[in-house]
Amino acid sequence: MSKKKLFKLHSWSALLAMIPILVISITGSIIVFKPEIDAWLMPDSVTLTQVSSERQSLNSLIDSIHTQLPGYELGTWEVFDDKQTADAVYVIKRGSFDWFKVYLNPYTGAVLSQPVVLDHYFTDWLVKLHYTFLLKDAGVFVGLLSAVILLFLGISGIIIYRQFWKRFFTLRWDKQMRVFFSDFHKMVGITASPVLIILAITGGYWNLAEFVGEVTQTHEQERFVIQSHRYSQAISFDALNLDAMQRIEGFKLTYLVFPYKPGVNISFRGAVPTANPLMSDYSSGASYDRTNGEFMVKWDIRSSGLGAKTLDSFINLHFGTFAGLTSRVLWSVLGAMPLFLAFTGFYLWYSRRVKKQVSKRNRHALSYA
Repeated sequence: MSKKKLFKLHSWSALLAMIPILVISITGSIIVFKPEIDAWLMPDSVTLTQVSSERQSLNSLIDSIHTQLPGYELGTWEVFDDKQTADAVYVIKRGSFDWFKVYLNPYTGAVLSQPVVLDHYFTDWLVKLHYTFLLKDAGVFVGLLSAVILLFLGISGIIIYRQFWKRFFTLRWDKQMRVFFSDFHKMVGITASPVLIILAITGGYWNLAEFVGEVTQTHEQERFVIQSHRYSQAISFDALNLDAMQRIEGFKLTYLVFPYKPGVNISFRGAVPTANPLMSDYSSGASYDRTNGEFMVKWDIRSSGLGAKTLDSFINLHFGTFAGLTSRVLWSVLGAMPLFLAFTGFYLWYSRRVKKQVSKRNRHALSYA
């Protein structure tokens, strides 16, 4: 494909997906700092103060949740053991399959908030907007298409401006606005392209997985209603956690999955010591039978193949958490660059369009002169 044709395709693709990509980039740049925003907006629910004790046992906490929320069943559980952050517990209302979120003090067993829908809090609403455009399954598909277009824009931009290094730091202030915007568009685009490509690949993969999962979901699961515990009351979750720690060296629990629907068993997911900063806090774990607690399978990212490690790295790569605050700030700033690229790109496209129309009218006038 010629450079001219690629440039046209690049321009029209950007115009086609401009609005959804702007929504994704702006919300994503904010979500990078979700923990800090939550702590600021909801200090009484999210932030723990003056914690001097150790976490209560899982069995004790589970009993405490059922006592305080008798009309709900446990779905999933985000575990934080830093004496500063409350656990986030996701529960399902009995007689339905409606999910709600509560915050839990794991050191006292107190539920710190009332059950609310998953997009009740501001940052959770932003996540839903970022992920689905508030359009449910259709929004997941729109997000997938937007990610594909963003990936194309990043790659095609690098190809079109592959000799960018010759004038990379050049901004011709003394020229026309169109020239300055052209220089600025190239500089910002080339700088942000590597991060935008990473975001497109990782986000697009998750949207694809979610979309395929929704399409292939069985009718039985669609009609499923939870009525009571879907695991044996004789199971000790503390014993299962200890078993996972013994089977996986250095395992630290960060996420617990309950058997909330058909086909789902009990899963302990967590982090393990590794020199690879791209490995997530959910990289390893073990699953157990929901009826008797028998061990089923384990996975340790340190002994996994390249494919598993690559997919697990998507979490830290997408949210920029692999190098602490530095990478998060960088991801937030570069992730917002489509805002500037959209403005400058639209201006350049409109300028070229006006210029062509003026030239066409001039040629038309000369033909009748």
